[in-house]
Amino acid sequence: MHRRDAVPEEPCQCPDCQRFYREHDRLIRENASLRQQQELNWAALQSFRTLAGRVLEELQKQYGEGDAPASEGARPPGTPAAEPSRSGTAAAAESPESPELEAIHQAMADLENINAHLFSIEVLMERIFDVRVPEEVEQKFREVAGELDPDPLNADRLRLNRLLHQTPDLPDRG
Repeated sequence: MHRRDAVPEEPCQCPDCQRFYREHDRLIRENASLRQQQELNWAALQSFRTLAGRVLEELQKQYGEGDAPASEGARPPGTPAAEPSRSGTAAAAESPESPELEAIHQAMADLENINAHLFSIEVLMERIFDVRVPEEVEQKFREVAGELDPDPLNADRLRLNRLLHQTPDLPDRG
């Protein structure tokens, strides 16, 4: 019997997992030092916050609920918080029970939660930048990166593979 949460023993061959494996290996290969990994993760986090925050602001303008700011840092300093547009507010008033509008409002709530989580991660990640290592340790990072790239049975790859298959909203490419 196969447990759903068990780490698979072999890498999945579906297109989503194959794309993930290529990206995973590329990120290790191209960013093989601690400093590069720090910068890469910080940039990824910031781009995620910026994009998610901007999308949330646009949805708030279009569908109302614009009085809550998306997240600190998601909009340029001095930019006023998004205000609901008249058409968005009117649309919300006309059909507050429509399934489509309900789905949009749920997505907006989810984006607010994502932004809150990303902000928390950002605060934790700031601690990562406090770490500085000698060149000998950076060399060890590059050495180990060469061993990990590519390692098809790397436990992290397999664990993330399992998560990809537990995410119901990923598009099915099969």
